[in-house]
Amino acid sequence: MSPGSYEEVRKYRDLKLNDFIHDHFLLNKFHDEIMQQVVRIALRKVEKDDGLGPAPFSFFVMGSAGRFEQGLWSDQDHGIIYEETNTNANAKSYFLHLGSEISKGLYLAGYEYCSGDVMASNPTWCKSRLEWQQQISCWVQEANWESIRNLLIFIDSRSLYGEKKYIEEIKNYINQSIHSKKLLPNIFNNTMYYKKGIGILGQLLIETHGIYAGQLNLKETTLFPFVNAIRFLAIRNNIIEASTLTRIDLLPERLFSKEDKEKYKQQFIKLLNFRLLYGNDSNYEASHFLNIMKLSKVKKKEIKEIIKTTLSLCYQLRRLIEKEGSYGDE
Repeated sequence: MSPGSYEEVRKYRDLKLNDFIHDHFLLNKFHDEIMQQVVRIALRKVEKDDGLGPAPFSFFVMGSAGRFEQGLWSDQDHGIIYEETNTNANAKSYFLHLGSEISKGLYLAGYEYCSGDVMASNPTWCKSRLEWQQQISCWVQEANWESIRNLLIFIDSRSLYGEKKYIEEIKNYINQSIHSKKLLPNIFNNTMYYKKGIGILGQLLIETHGIYAGQLNLKETTLFPFVNAIRFLAIRNNIIEASTLTRIDLLPERLFSKEDKEKYKQQFIKLLNFRLLYGNDSNYEASHFLNIMKLSKVKKKEIKEIIKTTLSLCYQLRRLIEKEGSYGDE
């Protein structure tokens, strides 16, 4: 398919999306295909207005897209890195234009704008390679909640179009900076802050008010704690890959046996597929919630086991840190 407009991409997306509801991996390949089509259309539009790009660049995705873990619905989390030029001001203007065009195109293709403005249309997320290093250094020096959050957002990135090496370079720089400035305790505290999904009596802890009352927040109780725990261990062991499943594979066996790795991988895949099959797919926000009243006893038991595995992972991480007496950056 070679669509000529964002609207054509949206029609193709809507036509094919449900074909992948039973396969998390095929779904995410499809998302990549759709987003790359949008980038190509955006490039043609910007080149028509402003000419060819002034420098090589990478358009990268973050969040669930960066980790290759999108559901049926997804919002936008992305940025741009470009090479230094003799006329850097012109390059900045060009790539911000491109970032804005991509953001608009993704929205028209069915991807909600990021509520936190983590998009290539924002100068914070559209910079040259040197500017990105300076930005990372600034975040590391500040080491406040927002700066740590931004570092973690970037760590979950991967290049979707352009120069892949730019992303790898910056991610390696982030890891080195985190270790040299001893920020792992800050990240650990961030990782251990999560919403519990099971009560002391083994009951599912559902939302008690609002439009999702009676539903389970799958994102905050299960997906985020799992992703964040594995990401912490990946940072601790200088692993720059973004996918949670790949991170598990690359963790040293002194942390997890082969059996444990396989258990965590299978439960995480179950979680992703559970979200696809039983989540609320009416819109992006709703897709984070699970209506447990519609689940059979068997499926309720399955989701409880997934949540218990997530809690076990977080508990194992805490025990590891307590046993070793350090965070691995000393």
